[in-house]
Amino acid sequence: MVLTLVTMGTAQAETIKVVALGDSLTAGYGLPQGDGFVPQLQAWLTEEGVDAEIVNAGVSGDTTAGGLARLDWSLDPDVDAMIVALGGNDLLRGIPPESSRENLEAILTQVSGARGLPVLLIGLEAPGNYGPDYKAAFDGMYPALATQFDALLEQNFLAPLVIDGDLAAARARFMQADGIHPNKEGVAQIVAAFGPRVAELVARAEP
Repeated sequence: MVLTLVTMGTAQAETIKVVALGDSLTAGYGLPQGDGFVPQLQAWLTEEGVDAEIVNAGVSGDTTAGGLARLDWSLDPDVDAMIVALGGNDLLRGIPPESSRENLEAILTQVSGARGLPVLLIGLEAPGNYGPDYKAAFDGMYPALATQFDALLEQNFLAPLVIDGDLAAARARFMQADGIHPNKEGVAQIVAAFGPRVAELVARAEP
C-alpha cells in the first residue's frame, strides 16, 4: 500500500510557476486587489484547467532597464516560464528604442538563453508623435526579439481593448480615468485575448 501511494504521488504533475515581469500594466495599477492582470489571468487559467501559478512581478513605473536590474530577484530556481511585458515607461520617457531593445535582449538572454525557460513577450506600440523612425524601431523590436529567442509573442498589450478601430470608444469603456491603464473590464478583455497564449506558454514549460 505504501508503495502504491508513493507511485501515485510521483505521477502527479507539478504546478508550473510563471513569473510575470512587467510594469504597472502587469502590477494592476489603480485597481482593487484581485482585479488586476495577474489575478484575473490566474482565475482564467484555473477555470480552463491549466495547472499554473502566476507570480506578479510587476512594478509600477518600471522601465526595461528596471526590469533587467531586478531580474535575478524575480528569476528564482523554481520558475518554469516567464511573461515579459515591459516597454511602456520607456515610451513615456522617450527612451531610445535601441536602449530598450538592448535591455529586453539582456533579459531574454538570461531567461531563455541561460536558463532555457519558455517566454511570452508582450509588447506595446509606440504613438506616432515620436516620428516614424522611432515608431518603426520600437514596434519592430518585439517581433524581432521573439524570433531571435523563439519566444511566444503578443504584439500589443492594449490591442484587445480597441473596438472596431475606435480608440475613443476603447478609452471610454475599458480604460481608467488616466487613459493609460485598463479598468477591471479592460483587464478582462486582455486576459480573454491572451489567456490561450499563456496556456501555450505553460504547455511549453511542462516536462
